[in-house]
Amino acid sequence: MDRVASHRRWQAARHAELAGPDSWLGLIGLHWLAPGANRVGSAADAEVPLPGGPARQGELQWADGRVVWQPEGGPARVLETDHAGQPTAVDLEKWSFFIVDRDGRLAARVRDRTWAATRHFAGVPCFDYDPAWRIDARWEALPEALSMEVPNVSGELKTVAVAQRAVFERDGETVTLLPMSVGDDGVFFVFRDRSSGRETYGAGRFLKTPVAVDGKITLDFNFAYNPPCAFTAFATCPLPPPENWLPFAVPAGEKKWSDAG
Repeated sequence: MDRVASHRRWQAARHAELAGPDSWLGLIGLHWLAPGANRVGSAADAEVPLPGGPARQGELQWADGRVVWQPEGGPARVLETDHAGQPTAVDLEKWSFFIVDRDGRLAARVRDRTWAATRHFAGVPCFDYDPAWRIDARWEALPEALSMEVPNVSGELKTVAVAQRAVFERDGETVTLLPMSVGDDGVFFVFRDRSSGRETYGAGRFLKTPVAVDGKITLDFNFAYNPPCAFTAFATCPLPPPENWLPFAVPAGEKKWSDAG
């Protein structure tokens, strides 16, 4: 496999995603819902305010464990949250919103679908591919499974069950990384390192890897990427736990992004 070419394709895909209409860069609000009716529109007293359009666009009705969108003069429909995958998007002129579920707390995340017409996205700088940062680690079961309290950028805590760890050697030191999630589609890590806040995003980066095979897992830090909160204030990204603070710099993957390009 030509890993340099694969890395370039990954960078191109990231650029297309972040430059598109559904980019994190287009978010303009995150509004927590209360049980019952939540008004949507440009009115000053709307629980989900929009920057323009009619004063009343409709209501989000949260009851009995589901959210129903009742537009003004239109049929009601149940909205899927992002809890199990892709949420239902509701388009209202040049804006849209969808519902996010954070451990039972629901919020409407609002997006300006025309953001790219007024803002230039120059892309995210990235280190050149370095094979030295493609590391084959051991995938070990923890002696005893643990429950880890993981904070997010909003200061909330989420309990993550951890039963395994990646273990490797670097500069004569044994290093471990604990996963945030393990699934059939891969293993997800959140980490920070000595480059964080200097060359890379200060709150850490994400890394998704293929599932482990025969007790081995490949950590290719060249594909480490910035979390959504590097691009918007309306994300709820997990922060790396202290166990995943690496004692060295990782000059691989995405660098710090600036809105100035």
